[in-house]
Amino acid sequence: MFGLNVTKRQEPPRWGSFFIYPACILISLGISSLLLALQGKPALTGMLMLWQGAFGASYAIEDTILKMVPIFLCSLGVAVTFRMQVWNIGAEGQFALGAVGGTWAAITFPQLPAWQLLPLMFFCSAVAGGLWALIPAYLKTKLQVNEIITTLMFNYIGISVLEYLVYGPWKAAASFGFPMTDEFSEAAIIGAIPGTRLHWGVLVCVACGVMLHVFLNHSRLGFELKASGESFKAARYAKIPYKFLVLLVMAICGALAGWAGMIETSAVVNRLQPSIMVGYGFTAVVVAWLARLNPLGIAFASLFLAALRVGVENLMLELQVPAAFGGIMEGLILLTVIAGQFFMSYKIKFRSGEVSK
Repeated sequence: MFGLNVTKRQEPPRWGSFFIYPACILISLGISSLLLALQGKPALTGMLMLWQGAFGASYAIEDTILKMVPIFLCSLGVAVTFRMQVWNIGAEGQFALGAVGGTWAAITFPQLPAWQLLPLMFFCSAVAGGLWALIPAYLKTKLQVNEIITTLMFNYIGISVLEYLVYGPWKAAASFGFPMTDEFSEAAIIGAIPGTRLHWGVLVCVACGVMLHVFLNHSRLGFELKASGESFKAARYAKIPYKFLVLLVMAICGALAGWAGMIETSAVVNRLQPSIMVGYGFTAVVVAWLARLNPLGIAFASLFLAALRVGVENLMLELQVPAAFGGIMEGLILLTVIAGQFFMSYKIKFRSGEVSK
């Protein structure tokens, strides 16, 4: 009789990250190709178009990087909370509130010069996103309410707040019925890097990534955060302030997601409108898992998921692929990566022999 022995690994194999995760992504892309073929589309040509749409020209690369910015910032925040095993699924709502906070500053103080108004917009967006994230954190620490449920539900409330404002009090008089605010003043717009279509928010991403790496790996709070995530009981025994850390990581995530919303509103759209809500906060969950919560890995995973979004837009134009195809591909990638983590944690051995009676 043949059978399988499944045993837990003492530590993940060194080669695992370089083999299993790329294999998982290739499997997901293979399944996506099969789905294209089932629709009567040329599968290999579709994958080539996907690549060309994301990296085939300079403007395509710029589009990919522009979409990478909000994904990267949201993913950094989600990774901080996941590092502590606080399952924050609310980056989408925090993104929305950050956009609202930055817009409030832009339309309330349009007369301020850029050197005053832009920092004020960053501050207001961080406060709005951070406070929005602190509500589920408070419910978790004080009432033991499951943060997965509260953060998920707060997404829809946050998006509804944004829609209420652009359909109601903040709706532009000359919008011709479309839900949007007046265009921001020039001082409230994050400018482009000379010679490119990229905006200076890219440098914000670099700075946030470096600072977060230092915080998580070279600070006492970062060590306590990691220790609390690995063992709540050990953290309590060591007198680590667990509840304070929950509030801290949720506030950091909310602030980073809020910055993502404000940058997207200011630098890309130049006004607040519902079209900015395209699921960056939900994609951040996929990116954080792909990168195993590592800031450098998040940069590469964010670029990959952003390229996927831009590439799917090319497929929609060239092959008339449904818009939902991009979401299907993201879901397949997440599922295959989660499945791949099984082989990082366990090893399988085949055995043969007679069954004892």
